[in-house]
Amino acid sequence: MIASLVERFYAVLWNQWDDSAVEEVLAPDFHFRGSLGQTVEGRGGWRTYRDMIRDGSPDFHNEVTDLVVSGERAAARLEYTGTHTGPLLGLDPTGRRFVYSGAAFFTASGDVLAEAWVLGDIESLRVQLS
Repeated sequence: MIASLVERFYAVLWNQWDDSAVEEVLAPDFHFRGSLGQTVEGRGGWRTYRDMIRDGSPDFHNEVTDLVVSGERAAARLEYTGTHTGPLLGLDPTGRRFVYSGAAFFTASGDVLAEAWVLGDIESLRVQLS
């Protein structure tokens, strides 16, 4: 179950920017720490974070390169790509393409994701955008 939730989280909520499945995938009190180091609470908090990323890179894409599941927990290795066309990391748009790696750790509760804690190689991203 959690594997399909993680796959939908990235494929639908992120890569398609589709809000229609948020209630089906995320718990109302979803706890999220994003790859840029910010922590938000709830579905609305997650949408705000996601939209901040979209403002900085409308073509931002998450690629799950590895997924390991144990019970109600999952770990994913990721590759993030996009084009820096808006403010991101406090940097003005450069128009540069970027790619950086990350890892995400998820906990499910029932049939929704309750928590995600994401680490991103922000130093690599910063170098590419500077």
